[in-house]
Amino acid sequence: MLFGTRKLPSILGAAPFQSHRVLTTKIRMNKDNAQHNASKSDHQSRLDKFQNVMRTDQTGGWEICWEQGLTPWDLGQPTPVISHLCAIGALPNGRALVPGCGSGHDVVQLACSERYVIGLDISENAIQKARELSSSSPNMRYFTFLKADFFSWRPKELFDLIFDYTFFSAIEPAVRPAWGQQMQKLLRPNGELITLMFPIDNHIGGPPYKVSVSD
Repeated sequence: MLFGTRKLPSILGAAPFQSHRVLTTKIRMNKDNAQHNASKSDHQSRLDKFQNVMRTDQTGGWEICWEQGLTPWDLGQPTPVISHLCAIGALPNGRALVPGCGSGHDVVQLACSERYVIGLDISENAIQKARELSSSSPNMRYFTFLKADFFSWRPKELFDLIFDYTFFSAIEPAVRPAWGQQMQKLLRPNGELITLMFPIDNHIGGPPYKVSVSD
């Protein structure tokens, strides 16, 4: 009986605290969920606008997207896997190419004294932004940005490394065989092609074109 008497106040005293803690946690979770949903909604809105632009004007659509900031694929930083591979020294040296380089974060990340990198993009606005963002890079001598059509571009030298991320999914499905042929032409016999493609699940839409495992 004495044990029960001593325990009773502690139990009663803990109850309000536990309720307050649970309530606070729920409020915080609801706030986080609301912020996540708002961010997700904003991202989806920009993605919808981007896809509408590309459906309306496939020729000049990329310029319009960069002018209006409709670039949902742009992380604003190097692709994490590229940063990791650079950090552990797992990439070949020599010449590297990043087709569809956009704002150029991956180009700058890959560039070093042992690796010269070319960032290629069909959009003049993208190339200008890439040059502006990289203007103070200490590795400026090891990379360059070129405005050119990947499919008709003929460089004087081949590449030891090609990195493709958000480029394959940005071209029309009918052009994908030409993508493979051009990659083969640009890559040295013992070169490496790294390409990241997602999402590859059963979904409708892009960005801006659907990609599957069979592709």
